[in-house]
Amino acid sequence: MSIDPRADRPVYQQIADVLRDAIVKGELVAGQRLPSERDLMERYGAARETVRRAIRVLMAEGRVDSQRGVGVFVRDLGPPIRRMSMDRFARRHRDAGKAAFAAEAEREGKSWRAELLELGEVEAPTDVASRLGLGEAARAFVRRRRIWMEDYPMSLADSYFPLDIAEGTAIMRENSGPGGVYARIEEQGLLLTRFEEELQARMPTPDEAHSLQLAPGVPVLDLVRTAYADDRAVEVLVSVAAADKHIFHYAFPAE
Repeated sequence: MSIDPRADRPVYQQIADVLRDAIVKGELVAGQRLPSERDLMERYGAARETVRRAIRVLMAEGRVDSQRGVGVFVRDLGPPIRRMSMDRFARRHRDAGKAAFAAEAEREGKSWRAELLELGEVEAPTDVASRLGLGEAARAFVRRRRIWMEDYPMSLADSYFPLDIAEGTAIMRENSGPGGVYARIEEQGLLLTRFEEELQARMPTPDEAHSLQLAPGVPVLDLVRTAYADDRAVEVLVSVAAADKHIFHYAFPAE
C-alpha cells in the first residue's frame, strides 16, 4: 500500500493503515518490533511527528505497545473466543458435564479457568433485582469470577441467583460441579426454557482495564443475560468482556 500525500486522508492515517494491514495479515506478528521512527520516516518520506501520530493511532486501537528506550512492538492480543449464541446453552453440554464456556474452549482446543473472586449473599443491584423479580434491597447469592483462556483474562462475570435457587446446592460452593450452575438449577426440577441477552459496548473503568489487562483504547462489552425456567428468572449474569478477545456469533431464521 503506497502513501499519497495529495490524498484527502492524512498521511499519518495512511501510514497507520499500512502498518495495521501488515499486523492483520500476519506480516507483523505478536511481539515483533515495528520499524524504527527513522526507518518509517525514510520509507514514507514523512516527518517524525507524522510517524509518531501514526503509531499513536495504533496504540489507541490496542494493536501495539511502546517500550521506552526499546521500541514499539505488536501487541499479543491473545486468542479470541467465538461465542456461538445458538449452541452455547444446549442441554447436551450440561448432560456431558460441561459448562458453556468449557464447551466453547474445548471446541476451539483452548484451555480455560475461572478465578473465583467472591462467593456469598449480597444485596442485589437494583437492575438485577428487577430482572429476578425481587423487591427493593432484596438479597441474592452471587458468584463473582474472572474468566481466563490460556494465560489471558477474558471477562469479569457476576452471576446472581435468588436465594431459594442457590440454597442447599453446589451453586454456593467454589466448584459448582459437572455442567455448571445451570445443571444444578435443572437438578431441582426447573427446566431452563430460554435465555435473554443484552450487549452494549463502552470504554472500561480503570479497575476493569487493570483486571482484564487491556491496552489503552480497547473497549469492553457489557453483557447481561437472564436465564428463565418457564416464566421465572433464575439467574442474571452481569459480565464485562474484553472486546478484542470475543467474537459473538448469531444465527437465526429469517422468518
